[in-house]
Amino acid sequence: MYNIKQWRHVFKLDPAKTISDNDLDAICMSNTDAIILGGTDNVTEDNVIQLMSRVRRYPLPLVLEVSNIESVMPGFDFYFIPTVLNSNNVKYHNGMLLEALKEYGHVIDFDEVIFEGYLVMNEDSKVAQRTNANTQLDINDIDAYALMANELYRFPIMYLENSGKYGEVDTVKSVKDTLTTTQLFYGGGITTLSQAKEMAEYADTIVVGDIIYKDIKKALKTVKVKESSK
Repeated sequence: MYNIKQWRHVFKLDPAKTISDNDLDAICMSNTDAIILGGTDNVTEDNVIQLMSRVRRYPLPLVLEVSNIESVMPGFDFYFIPTVLNSNNVKYHNGMLLEALKEYGHVIDFDEVIFEGYLVMNEDSKVAQRTNANTQLDINDIDAYALMANELYRFPIMYLENSGKYGEVDTVKSVKDTLTTTQLFYGGGITTLSQAKEMAEYADTIVVGDIIYKDIKKALKTVKVKESSK
């Protein structure tokens, strides 16, 4: 069994986006700790299974971050279930989880299911609009959500999701100082190795996604953050 606590760098691939075989090979052979499949729009059973079958050829952990019930399927090492803490829509708190348990509860291996306390930070992102997230948060709000994730819900992971926009390092530091057992993931706007290092100074795990589809060479350089954190 893979140890998620040891993950420092993760690539996130969107099933709805196109990636060449060469770029996918470079990503999967890059020494990243894991691959997450996940996205906001147009994630379907077909494009998930196609991308999963391509990534499965490589010996590294594969995660499905569940954004809808229709695209859930066997074959992944872990299933990350986001609970969007600042969503105003109960569907994104536990509504999808309820539907999943009704349909698949009798066959789920709960050792593979990991709950993420998701905090959506970028008001202009698709995920903020989709989940109807309240992104007007000050540092007191954010730290309170971190306490909620760590002390009350006791989530294994808290994910600061800035989706397409580089976040505030001081915010990540403050959340990290608040968490004691919950693992901190940060994702959003990381395009360079220096940004990766900056966020990895406080986040336990950094997630790199969008830059894969814009500049594969820059994306691959972010993996070097693991060398500086040994």
